[in-house]
Amino acid sequence: MISTRGHRWWTLPFALCLTLALVTGSMTHAATFVYVSISGENTIQVYQQNPADGALTLAHKVEVGGAPGSLAIGPSKRHLYAAVRSKGNVATLAIDPATGNLKQIGTTAVVADPVYIYTDRAERFLLTSYYGAGSAAIYPLGKDGIVVGDATSIVTTDKNPHSIMIDPSNQFVYVPNTGADKVLQYRFDAMTGKLAANTPAEVLTGPGTGPRHFWFHPTLPIVYFVNEKGSSVTVCDWNRTTGTLAVKQTIPTLPAGSTTKNSCAHIETTPSGKYLYASNRGHDSLAMYTIDPSTGELKSLGQEPTEATPRAFTIDPAGSYVYSAGQGSGKLAAYKLDAATGKLARFATYEVGKSPAWVLAVKFD
Repeated sequence: MISTRGHRWWTLPFALCLTLALVTGSMTHAATFVYVSISGENTIQVYQQNPADGALTLAHKVEVGGAPGSLAIGPSKRHLYAAVRSKGNVATLAIDPATGNLKQIGTTAVVADPVYIYTDRAERFLLTSYYGAGSAAIYPLGKDGIVVGDATSIVTTDKNPHSIMIDPSNQFVYVPNTGADKVLQYRFDAMTGKLAANTPAEVLTGPGTGPRHFWFHPTLPIVYFVNEKGSSVTVCDWNRTTGTLAVKQTIPTLPAGSTTKNSCAHIETTPSGKYLYASNRGHDSLAMYTIDPSTGELKSLGQEPTEATPRAFTIDPAGSYVYSAGQGSGKLAAYKLDAATGKLARFATYEVGKSPAWVLAVKFD
Protein backbone atom coordinates (compact mmCIF):
# COMPACT_ATOMS: atom_id res chain seq x y z
CA MET A 1 0.00 0.00 0.00
CA ILE A 2 1.23 3.46 -0.82
CA SER A 3 0.95 5.97 2.01
CA THR A 4 -0.65 9.33 1.12
CA ARG A 5 0.24 11.03 4.39
CA GLY A 6 3.67 12.12 3.16
CA HIS A 7 2.15 13.17 -0.13
CA ARG A 8 -0.24 15.50 1.65
CA TRP A 9 2.64 16.85 3.72
CA TRP A 10 4.70 18.03 0.75
CA THR A 11 1.80 19.18 -1.44
CA LEU A 12 0.89 21.96 1.01
CA PRO A 13 4.20 23.87 0.81
CA PHE A 14 4.35 23.14 -2.91
CA ALA A 15 0.93 24.70 -3.38
CA LEU A 16 1.93 27.67 -1.24
CA CYS A 17 5.11 28.18 -3.25
CA LEU A 18 3.20 27.91 -6.52
CA THR A 19 0.64 30.45 -5.32
CA LEU A 20 3.41 32.80 -4.15
CA ALA A 21 5.17 32.47 -7.50
CA LEU A 22 1.98 33.26 -9.39
CA VAL A 23 1.21 36.25 -7.17
CA THR A 24 4.78 37.50 -7.35
CA GLY A 25 4.77 37.09 -11.11
CA SER A 26 1.55 39.06 -11.44
CA MET A 27 2.95 41.76 -9.17
CA THR A 28 6.22 42.11 -11.03
CA HIS A 29 4.60 41.99 -14.45
CA ALA A 30 3.37 45.58 -14.03
CA ALA A 31 6.32 47.94 -14.37
CA THR A 32 6.84 51.66 -14.78
CA PHE A 33 9.56 53.02 -17.04
CA VAL A 34 10.77 56.60 -17.42
CA TYR A 35 11.91 57.67 -20.89
CA VAL A 36 14.31 60.62 -21.15
CA SER A 37 15.32 62.20 -24.46
CA ILE A 38 18.92 63.43 -24.28
CA SER A 39 19.13 65.95 -27.11
CA GLY A 40 22.83 66.68 -26.60
CA GLU A 41 23.75 63.02 -27.08
CA ASN A 42 21.19 61.94 -29.73
CA THR A 43 19.82 59.23 -27.43
CA ILE A 44 16.72 58.17 -25.55
CA GLN A 45 17.38 56.60 -22.16
CA VAL A 46 15.10 54.09 -20.46
CA TYR A 47 14.95 53.95 -16.65
CA GLN A 48 13.05 51.34 -14.65
CA GLN A 49 11.26 52.61 -11.56
CA ASN A 50 11.23 50.83 -8.21
CA PRO A 51 7.58 51.35 -7.20
CA ALA A 52 8.44 50.99 -3.51
CA ASP A 53 10.59 54.10 -3.34
CA GLY A 54 10.54 55.71 -6.81
CA ALA A 55 14.25 55.05 -7.40
CA LEU A 56 15.35 54.76 -11.03
CA THR A 57 17.81 52.36 -12.65
CA LEU A 58 19.16 52.92 -16.15
CA ALA A 59 18.03 49.91 -18.15
CA HIS A 60 18.65 50.80 -21.78
CA LYS A 61 19.53 53.57 -24.22
CA VAL A 62 19.09 53.89 -27.97
CA GLU A 63 20.51 56.31 -30.53
CA VAL A 64 18.04 57.99 -32.90
CA GLY A 65 20.38 59.69 -35.38
CA GLY A 66 19.77 63.24 -34.24
CA ALA A 67 18.69 65.39 -31.30
CA PRO A 68 15.43 64.03 -29.83
CA GLY A 69 12.94 66.34 -28.15
CA SER A 70 9.25 65.62 -27.59
CA LEU A 71 8.24 62.01 -26.95
CA ALA A 72 4.80 60.43 -27.37
CA ILE A 73 3.31 57.01 -26.59
CA GLY A 74 -0.13 55.94 -27.79
CA PRO A 75 -2.80 54.20 -25.70
CA SER A 76 -1.67 50.70 -26.76
CA LYS A 77 1.86 51.46 -25.49
CA ARG A 78 3.36 49.45 -28.36
CA HIS A 79 5.34 52.30 -29.91
CA LEU A 80 7.22 55.38 -28.79
CA TYR A 81 7.50 58.33 -31.15
CA ALA A 82 10.38 60.79 -30.91
CA ALA A 83 10.60 64.21 -32.53
CA VAL A 84 14.15 64.30 -33.90
CA ARG A 85 14.44 68.05 -34.06
CA SER A 86 17.89 68.40 -35.62
CA LYS A 87 16.85 66.23 -38.59
CA GLY A 88 13.25 67.37 -39.14
CA ASN A 89 11.87 63.88 -38.73
CA VAL A 90 10.00 61.59 -36.37
CA ALA A 91 11.47 58.27 -35.24
CA THR A 92 9.19 55.30 -34.56
CA LEU A 93 10.44 52.89 -31.90
CA ALA A 94 8.91 49.56 -30.92
CA ILE A 95 8.59 49.00 -27.16
CA ASP A 96 9.26 45.73 -25.34
CA PRO A 97 6.66 45.96 -22.54
CA ALA A 98 8.55 43.48 -20.35
CA THR A 99 11.79 45.41 -20.31
CA GLY A 100 10.77 48.86 -21.56
CA ASN A 101 13.53 48.63 -24.16
CA LEU A 102 13.26 50.41 -27.50
CA LYS A 103 14.06 49.37 -31.06
CA GLN A 104 13.92 51.94 -33.85
CA ILE A 105 11.81 50.62 -36.73
CA GLY A 106 11.21 53.72 -38.82
CA THR A 107 12.19 57.32 -39.58
CA THR A 108 9.79 59.72 -41.30
CA ALA A 109 10.51 63.20 -42.66
CA VAL A 110 7.91 65.75 -41.56
CA VAL A 111 7.08 69.40 -42.33
CA ALA A 112 10.06 70.90 -40.49
CA ASP A 113 11.61 70.79 -37.01
CA PRO A 114 8.86 69.20 -34.84
CA VAL A 115 8.67 70.92 -31.46
CA TYR A 116 5.83 68.70 -30.13
CA ILE A 117 4.19 65.40 -31.07
CA TYR A 118 1.16 63.52 -29.76
CA THR A 119 -0.96 60.57 -30.91
CA ASP A 120 -4.72 60.73 -31.30
CA ARG A 121 -6.78 58.59 -28.89
CA ALA A 122 -7.43 55.85 -31.47
CA GLU A 123 -3.71 55.71 -32.30
CA ARG A 124 -4.38 56.16 -36.00
CA PHE A 125 -2.66 59.54 -36.38
CA LEU A 126 0.30 61.52 -35.07
CA LEU A 127 -0.21 65.21 -34.31
CA THR A 128 2.79 67.49 -34.85
CA SER A 129 3.54 71.21 -34.38
CA TYR A 130 6.38 73.40 -35.70
CA TYR A 131 7.55 76.40 -33.68
CA GLY A 132 9.72 77.98 -36.36
CA ALA A 133 7.63 77.04 -39.39
CA GLY A 134 4.38 78.32 -37.86
CA SER A 135 2.34 75.27 -38.73
CA ALA A 136 0.79 72.04 -37.49
CA ALA A 137 0.28 68.77 -39.32
CA ILE A 138 -1.40 65.40 -38.93
CA TYR A 139 0.27 62.19 -40.15
CA PRO A 140 -1.33 58.74 -40.40
CA LEU A 141 0.17 55.77 -38.58
CA GLY A 142 0.58 52.56 -40.54
CA LYS A 143 -0.55 49.13 -39.35
CA ASP A 144 3.05 48.56 -38.28
CA GLY A 145 2.90 51.72 -36.16
CA ILE A 146 5.35 53.63 -38.35
CA VAL A 147 4.51 57.24 -39.26
CA VAL A 148 3.36 57.52 -42.89
CA GLY A 149 5.10 60.32 -44.80
CA ASP A 150 2.04 61.91 -46.46
CA ALA A 151 0.23 64.29 -44.09
CA THR A 152 -3.57 64.15 -43.99
CA SER A 153 -3.75 67.79 -42.90
CA ILE A 154 -1.35 70.74 -42.74
CA VAL A 155 -2.51 74.06 -41.30
CA THR A 156 -0.83 77.45 -40.97
CA THR A 157 -0.92 78.66 -37.38
CA ASP A 158 -0.04 82.00 -35.85
CA LYS A 159 3.45 82.77 -34.49
CA ASN A 160 5.41 80.04 -32.65
CA PRO A 161 3.01 77.15 -32.05
CA HIS A 162 4.66 75.27 -29.19
CA SER A 163 2.49 72.19 -28.66
CA ILE A 164 -0.49 70.25 -29.97
CA MET A 165 -2.85 67.83 -28.23
CA ILE A 166 -6.27 66.28 -28.73
CA ASP A 167 -9.10 66.10 -26.20
CA PRO A 168 -10.15 62.82 -24.52
CA SER A 169 -13.14 62.41 -26.89
CA ASN A 170 -10.80 62.51 -29.92
CA GLN A 171 -12.81 65.33 -31.53
CA PHE A 172 -10.96 68.57 -30.80
CA VAL A 173 -7.35 69.70 -31.25
CA TYR A 174 -5.67 72.71 -29.63
CA VAL A 175 -2.46 74.54 -30.61
CA PRO A 176 -1.06 77.20 -28.25
CA ASN A 177 0.84 79.96 -30.05
CA THR A 178 3.58 81.25 -27.76
CA GLY A 179 4.39 84.20 -29.99
CA ALA A 180 0.79 85.31 -30.48
CA ASP A 181 -0.79 84.96 -27.00
CA LYS A 182 -3.55 82.72 -28.26
CA VAL A 183 -4.74 79.13 -28.54
CA LEU A 184 -6.06 77.88 -31.87
CA GLN A 185 -9.10 75.57 -31.73
CA TYR A 186 -9.77 72.87 -34.33
CA ARG A 187 -12.28 70.15 -35.01
CA PHE A 188 -10.69 66.80 -35.78
CA ASP A 189 -12.08 64.13 -38.11
CA ALA A 190 -10.92 60.87 -36.52
CA MET A 191 -11.59 58.92 -39.72
CA THR A 192 -9.73 61.12 -42.21
CA GLY A 193 -7.23 62.91 -39.97
CA LYS A 194 -8.40 66.31 -41.22
CA LEU A 195 -8.35 69.51 -39.15
CA ALA A 196 -10.93 72.28 -39.53
CA ALA A 197 -11.07 75.57 -37.62
CA ASN A 198 -13.60 75.54 -34.80
CA THR A 199 -15.96 78.44 -34.09
CA PRO A 200 -14.46 80.59 -32.75
CA ALA A 201 -11.10 79.63 -34.22
CA GLU A 202 -9.05 80.99 -31.34
CA VAL A 203 -9.08 82.07 -27.72
CA LEU A 204 -6.83 84.88 -26.44
CA THR A 205 -4.86 84.27 -23.23
CA GLY A 206 -3.84 87.90 -22.65
CA PRO A 207 -0.97 90.17 -23.74
CA GLY A 208 2.49 88.86 -22.91
CA THR A 209 1.33 85.44 -21.71
CA GLY A 210 2.78 83.19 -24.42
CA PRO A 211 0.85 79.92 -23.89
CA ARG A 212 3.20 76.97 -24.41
CA HIS A 213 2.07 73.54 -23.11
CA PHE A 214 -1.27 72.43 -21.70
CA TRP A 215 -2.99 69.64 -19.79
CA PHE A 216 -6.57 68.36 -19.47
CA HIS A 217 -7.96 67.87 -15.98
CA PRO A 218 -8.65 64.12 -15.60
CA THR A 219 -12.34 64.57 -14.67
CA LEU A 220 -13.40 68.24 -14.77
CA PRO A 221 -14.13 70.17 -18.02
CA ILE A 222 -11.01 72.26 -17.47
CA VAL A 223 -7.81 72.80 -19.48
CA TYR A 224 -4.63 74.34 -18.02
CA PHE A 225 -2.10 76.32 -20.08
CA VAL A 226 1.37 77.23 -18.86
CA ASN A 227 2.46 80.65 -20.13
CA GLU A 228 6.11 80.75 -21.16
CA LYS A 229 6.47 84.53 -21.29
CA GLY A 230 4.02 85.49 -18.57
CA SER A 231 5.34 83.05 -15.92
CA SER A 232 1.78 82.05 -15.16
CA VAL A 233 -0.87 79.36 -15.61
CA THR A 234 -4.17 80.09 -17.34
CA VAL A 235 -7.22 78.04 -16.39
CA CYS A 236 -9.87 77.57 -19.07
CA ASP A 237 -13.39 76.20 -18.94
CA TRP A 238 -13.79 73.61 -21.67
CA ASN A 239 -17.11 72.95 -23.41
CA ARG A 240 -17.06 69.22 -24.11
CA THR A 241 -19.82 69.54 -26.72
CA THR A 242 -18.47 72.41 -28.83
CA GLY A 243 -14.80 71.97 -27.97
CA THR A 244 -14.38 75.67 -27.18
CA LEU A 245 -12.35 77.23 -24.37
CA ALA A 246 -13.06 80.22 -22.11
CA VAL A 247 -10.43 81.81 -19.85
CA LYS A 248 -11.46 81.91 -16.18
CA GLN A 249 -8.25 82.40 -14.14
CA THR A 250 -4.58 83.28 -14.58
CA ILE A 251 -2.22 82.73 -11.63
CA PRO A 252 1.55 83.40 -11.31
CA THR A 253 4.10 80.59 -11.17
CA LEU A 254 6.61 82.76 -9.24
CA PRO A 255 6.58 83.97 -5.64
CA ALA A 256 5.02 87.37 -5.04
CA GLY A 257 7.51 90.15 -5.73
CA SER A 258 9.98 87.93 -7.57
CA THR A 259 12.19 89.77 -10.06
CA THR A 260 13.95 86.66 -11.38
CA LYS A 261 14.19 86.47 -15.16
CA ASN A 262 12.06 83.46 -15.94
CA SER A 263 10.18 81.51 -18.58
CA CYS A 264 7.85 78.56 -18.09
CA ALA A 265 8.01 75.27 -19.96
CA HIS A 266 5.79 72.34 -18.97
CA ILE A 267 2.61 71.60 -17.00
CA GLU A 268 0.84 68.50 -15.63
CA THR A 269 -1.84 67.54 -13.13
CA THR A 270 -1.72 64.51 -10.89
CA PRO A 271 -3.86 61.53 -12.01
CA SER A 272 -6.11 62.25 -9.02
CA GLY A 273 -6.80 65.77 -10.31
CA LYS A 274 -5.97 67.25 -6.90
CA TYR A 275 -2.70 69.00 -7.76
CA LEU A 276 -1.00 70.78 -10.65
CA TYR A 277 2.69 71.56 -11.32
CA ALA A 278 4.47 73.87 -13.76
CA SER A 279 8.17 74.35 -14.43
CA ASN A 280 10.02 77.67 -14.03
CA ARG A 281 13.21 78.14 -16.07
CA GLY A 282 15.33 80.87 -14.49
CA HIS A 283 13.77 80.57 -11.06
CA ASP A 284 14.58 76.85 -11.55
CA SER A 285 11.65 75.50 -9.62
CA LEU A 286 8.42 73.59 -9.90
CA ALA A 287 5.38 75.71 -9.09
CA MET A 288 2.83 73.73 -7.08
CA TYR A 289 -0.94 74.23 -6.84
CA THR A 290 -4.03 72.70 -5.31
CA ILE A 291 -7.01 72.33 -7.64
CA ASP A 292 -10.49 73.26 -6.48
CA PRO A 293 -12.54 70.06 -6.91
CA SER A 294 -15.60 71.99 -8.10
CA THR A 295 -14.28 74.87 -10.21
CA GLY A 296 -10.85 73.59 -11.23
CA GLU A 297 -9.31 76.90 -10.16
CA LEU A 298 -5.83 76.97 -8.64
CA LYS A 299 -4.33 78.00 -5.33
CA SER A 300 -0.55 78.25 -5.00
CA LEU A 301 1.38 75.88 -2.75
CA GLY A 302 4.64 77.69 -3.44
CA GLN A 303 7.67 76.58 -5.43
CA GLU A 304 10.03 73.64 -5.00
CA PRO A 305 13.68 74.10 -6.14
CA THR A 306 14.79 71.85 -8.99
CA GLU A 307 17.64 71.43 -11.46
CA ALA A 308 18.81 74.26 -13.74
CA THR A 309 16.50 75.03 -16.67
CA PRO A 310 13.70 72.52 -16.05
CA ARG A 311 12.40 72.17 -19.58
CA ALA A 312 10.54 68.94 -18.92
CA PHE A 313 9.13 66.87 -16.07
CA THR A 314 6.72 63.98 -15.65
CA ILE A 315 4.40 62.65 -12.95
CA ASP A 316 4.35 58.87 -12.71
CA PRO A 317 1.02 57.11 -13.45
CA ALA A 318 0.51 56.29 -9.76
CA GLY A 319 0.75 59.98 -8.87
CA SER A 320 3.45 59.19 -6.30
CA TYR A 321 6.63 60.60 -7.86
CA VAL A 322 7.77 63.51 -10.01
CA TYR A 323 10.88 63.48 -12.21
CA SER A 324 12.21 66.85 -13.41
CA ALA A 325 14.99 67.18 -16.00
CA GLY A 326 17.46 70.05 -15.82
CA GLN A 327 18.34 70.97 -19.38
CA GLY A 328 21.12 73.16 -18.05
CA SER A 329 22.54 70.73 -15.49
CA GLY A 330 22.19 67.39 -17.28
CA LYS A 331 20.54 65.95 -14.19
CA LEU A 332 17.16 64.42 -13.33
CA ALA A 333 15.67 65.37 -9.96
CA ALA A 334 13.34 62.81 -8.35
CA TYR A 335 10.65 63.81 -5.84
CA LYS A 336 8.19 62.04 -3.59
CA LEU A 337 4.73 63.60 -4.01
CA ASP A 338 2.79 63.89 -0.76
CA ALA A 339 -0.77 62.87 -1.66
CA ALA A 340 -2.17 64.66 1.40
CA THR A 341 -0.53 68.05 0.80
CA GLY A 342 0.71 68.13 -2.81
CA LYS A 343 4.18 69.13 -1.64
CA LEU A 344 7.31 67.64 -3.20
CA ALA A 345 10.36 66.23 -1.40
CA ARG A 346 13.51 65.46 -3.39
CA PHE A 347 14.99 62.04 -2.63
CA ALA A 348 17.47 61.50 -5.48
CA THR A 349 19.35 63.21 -8.31
CA TYR A 350 20.57 61.33 -11.39
CA GLU A 351 23.23 62.29 -13.93
CA VAL A 352 21.52 61.66 -17.28
CA GLY A 353 23.59 63.46 -19.91
CA LYS A 354 23.85 66.61 -21.96
CA SER A 355 20.68 68.67 -22.43
CA PRO A 356 17.75 66.41 -21.45
CA ALA A 357 14.70 67.65 -23.35
CA TRP A 358 11.78 65.39 -22.42
CA VAL A 359 10.70 63.04 -19.63
CA LEU A 360 7.83 60.56 -19.92
CA ALA A 361 6.75 57.98 -17.31
CA VAL A 362 4.73 55.00 -18.58
CA LYS A 363 3.26 52.02 -16.74
CA PHE A 364 2.98 48.68 -18.51
CA ASP A 365 0.41 46.28 -17.04
